[in-house]
Amino acid sequence: MRQSLRDKIIAVCDRKIAQKGPNVGLSFYAFFANRNDDPALLMEVATWWIETHRLDHFEKATKIRGLVLAGM
Repeated sequence: MRQSLRDKIIAVCDRKIAQKGPNVGLSFYAFFANRNDDPALLMEVATWWIETHRLDHFEKATKIRGLVLAGM
């Protein structure tokens, strides 16, 4: 996954955790605007989330942040 996307995911996770606490869940759609203006980027995250890590639709932001920081 490209570094700019990793940075965005970490920033979104940090913001959500700060707002709602460490148990907040999110889906990969949390990293995008409500309209699909970059389908290739959406598919990159979807592939990482669904195919690579076989994550559930909603996962804890702390888990996603940890995976990204670990370079997974």
